Amino acid sequence: MRAFRRFSCCLTLAFVLLVAQYDATAQQSHATFSIGDSSFLLNDRPFVIRCGEMHYTRVPREYWRHRLKMAKAMGLNTVCAYLFWNFTEREPGKFNWSGQADAAEFCRMAQQEGLYVILRPGPYSCAEWEFGGFPWWLLKDKSMSVRTQHPQYLEACRRYLLEVGKQLAPLQISQGGNILMVQVENEYGSFGSDREYIGRIRDYLKEAGFTVPFFTCDGPVQLKNDVRPDIFAAVNFGGNPESGFKALRAVQAKGPLMCAEYYPGWFDSWGRPHHTGASQRVIDELKWMLDHNASFSIYMAHGGTTFGTFSGANAPPYLPQTSSYDYDAPINEAGNATPKFYAIRELLQQYLQPGETLPDVPMATEAQPLPAIQFTEVASLWKNLPAAVTADTALLMEDLNQGYGAVLYETLLPAGSAATLQFADLHDYAVVLINKKQVGTIDRRKGNFTLSVPARAKATLLQVLVEATGRVNYGHLMHDRKGIHGPVILDDGKTRKELRQWKNYPIALGDKNIPVTYEPLSAPAPAGAAFYKARFRVTAQKDTYLDLRKWNKGLVWINGICLGRYWNIGPTQTMYLPGCWLKNGENEIIIFDLLGNSRPGLKGLDQPILDSVTEKRAEAHKKSSQKWSFSASKAYYSGRFEDSKEWQTASFNPVAARYVCLEALNEFKNQPYTSAAELQLLTHDGKEIPRNAWKVLYADSEELDGDDGNAANLFDLQFTSIWHTEWQDHSPKHPHQVVIDLGRSYKIGGLKLLPRQDNPNGRIKDYRLYFSATPFRGL
Repeated sequence: MRAFRRFSCCLTLAFVLLVAQYDATAQQSHATFSIGDSSFLLNDRPFVIRCGEMHYTRVPREYWRHRLKMAKAMGLNTVCAYLFWNFTEREPGKFNWSGQADAAEFCRMAQQEGLYVILRPGPYSCAEWEFGGFPWWLLKDKSMSVRTQHPQYLEACRRYLLEVGKQLAPLQISQGGNILMVQVENEYGSFGSDREYIGRIRDYLKEAGFTVPFFTCDGPVQLKNDVRPDIFAAVNFGGNPESGFKALRAVQAKGPLMCAEYYPGWFDSWGRPHHTGASQRVIDELKWMLDHNASFSIYMAHGGTTFGTFSGANAPPYLPQTSSYDYDAPINEAGNATPKFYAIRELLQQYLQPGETLPDVPMATEAQPLPAIQFTEVASLWKNLPAAVTADTALLMEDLNQGYGAVLYETLLPAGSAATLQFADLHDYAVVLINKKQVGTIDRRKGNFTLSVPARAKATLLQVLVEATGRVNYGHLMHDRKGIHGPVILDDGKTRKELRQWKNYPIALGDKNIPVTYEPLSAPAPAGAAFYKARFRVTAQKDTYLDLRKWNKGLVWINGICLGRYWNIGPTQTMYLPGCWLKNGENEIIIFDLLGNSRPGLKGLDQPILDSVTEKRAEAHKKSSQKWSFSASKAYYSGRFEDSKEWQTASFNPVAARYVCLEALNEFKNQPYTSAAELQLLTHDGKEIPRNAWKVLYADSEELDGDDGNAANLFDLQFTSIWHTEWQDHSPKHPHQVVIDLGRSYKIGGLKLLPRQDNPNGRIKDYRLYFSATPFRGL
C-alpha cells in the first residue's frame, strides 16, 4: 500500500510538472510562427492570440514580473510591448537599454511566465506618450518632417531600429525566444498614405535582423491608407468587432482576423472627467471575437503610470494627458485585479488551448496611508535661475537645446497706457508677471493668447514662465515645439509694438533638473514658482497615493525619481508612488510648483482619486445663456441616418463653404440627447477634408461634468470619444447644433458620421446641414 502511495504521489508530481511546463514546451527552441490563409500557425497548428498591452516603461522594473503574472492569470497568452524611441535614445547616438529601459529583460521575463510577445518598436508609437515616442531633439532641425521620407528623419530611424535589432532580434521565436510578430510603424493611415515610407521602415527592421512576420494596424476607416499586400494588416477598434473586421476584409481578403488594439477603457486628459468602459460590453465583444477565431490585443490590459515628463497630448484642441494611465484597464494602475479582470478571466477560461490551465491570481498589493509630511526647505526659482541666452526674439525650448521643463522669458515693457499683450501662439501653459507680480496665466487648452496689462509710468520688467505639458502624440500637429511662438505684440489700441531683446532662461525639469540651492522654509513660504523639499520615514515599502489637492501645478520627485506631473484641475488628484521606490527609513520628496504654495503640506492615501475635476468650466463652445438657431428654410441639405452604429454617409450637390453646421432634429429612442463619435466631410470628388485646422465655433449643448462630451471630440480621430449633449444636470431638447470652422473654404459634396460605439443613446435620426463661405450671423 505504501509503495502504491509512493507511485501515486510520483505520478501526481509528474502530472503537475507536465502542466507547469506546458508554456515552456510551447515556446520551444526553434519554434515556428507564421500567418496562414485563415489562422495564425504556431508550430504549424492554428493559434488564437489572446494578447494584452502593457508598457515596461509605465511599470517599475521591480514590478514587471508581478504584472506579467497578472496578465497570465487573466487568461492571456501574449503581451504586446511598445518601445518608445525617446526613452532609449535621449541624446542622438547614445542608447540606454539598462534598468527601466531593459526591453530585452522584459521579454525574457514574459517568456519565463509563459507569455509570447508582440513587439511594437516604432519608430512612431503614439500611446499617449510624449511626441508619440519620437525624441524631442528631432525638432531641433527646423526642416524636420516626421513620418515621411525626410532624409535626416529616415537616417535617425534606421540608426535606432538597428540598435533595436541588436537587443531584441535574438529573442524571436525562430531563435528560441518568444517574439511572434513585429509591427511596422503604427496607425500610419491616420497620418498619411505613403506606402513607400512604410516599406522603408519595414526594410530597416529586416536589416536589423527581424525575420518573424511583420504587421501594420489602423482604424477601420484609415486601413485603406496604409495597407500593403506584402505586410499583414490588423484592425484597431473600441467596439463593434463585426464592423471592424468587415473593414479589414475589404482591404485584406484572406488571413487571420486580428484586432491589434481593442479598447476596454480610455485615457484621461487634464480638465476632463475620468474615462471608464463598461465590463459587459467588453465581455460581449471579446466573446464575439473568440467565437469567430479572431485574435486580439486588449489595449490596455494594464495601463500603469506615465512617469517623468513622458505624458503626451492630443490636438486639436490641445489636451495634455494625465500621468495616471489607469485607462480603466482590467489590471488597475497599481497592478491589482478589477471586476473587469475577473469577468475577462472567466470568459477566457472557456477558450483555452488543449492542456492549458490558468494560474491563480496573484495576491493584491496593499497600499499604505502616510501621515502628514512637513516640508522644511525651499528653493525659489527666481533665486536659482540658470544663465540666460539673449536674443532679439523669444527662443523655443528646442532652440535652447532643452527637451522638457520650462523656459522663463524676460524683456522690458515700455511705459504707456493699459494695453493688451498678444502672443501669436504659446506652448503650453504660462504664468505672466509684471514687475515680478503675477498678472495672469495663459493656457493653450483654451486657445486664448491675449492678456490685459496695466498702465506703466516707466519701463517695467515682463516675465513669462512657460511650462511644457507634453508634446502632441497623434495627428498632424506633432511638430510641437515648446515655448513662445512668433512675435509678442503690445497693443494699446493706438499702436502695435513688437517686444524684442529677450532673455531666455532654460529651466530643465524631469529626469534632469536645473541645480538649485535650498533654504530653510519659513511660514508662509515665499511667493511664486519654487522647489519644496521634505524628508519622511516609512517602515514598509508599500505603495501609496500622494494627495496633491492642496498644490497647484508641477512635478514630483521621490528619492530622485520623477513620478510625473500633477495639476489640481483634475481629474487625477493623487499621484501613484510605487512602494519599491521607497526606502525603509528616511525618504526624500521634492515638489516643484509652478504657482508656488504658501503652506506646503502632503499626505499619502491608500486609495487613488482619479475622477475629481475641480476646474470650473463654462460650456466650452457656448457663451452663458447664448441661444442661436437657424431657419429651416436656409438648410442646404436635409437627411435621415440609419439606426446603426456603422458609418453613415450622405452625398449632395457640391457647395463652396468654410463654415458648416450640423443640426440634429431628433434621435431614434426619442430621448433629448445627441451624440456622435466622428464627423468627416468630403470634397466634391469624394476625398476627405483634412481636419487639423477645424475649430468648433458653437455647440448648443455639451456634457462636460458627468462625461467628456466636448463637441471637438467629433474630429479628434478617436472613435471612443464623443460629442454628447447635456444629460447630468439638465437635458435640453432637440434640435442640437454644432458649428465648425474648417479653416479655409472647400467644395463640399458629402458627409460621413460615425455614431457613438458603446451604446445607442443619442443616435441622430433626422438632421439638417447648413453651409456658408462667411461666418454665420450671431456667432
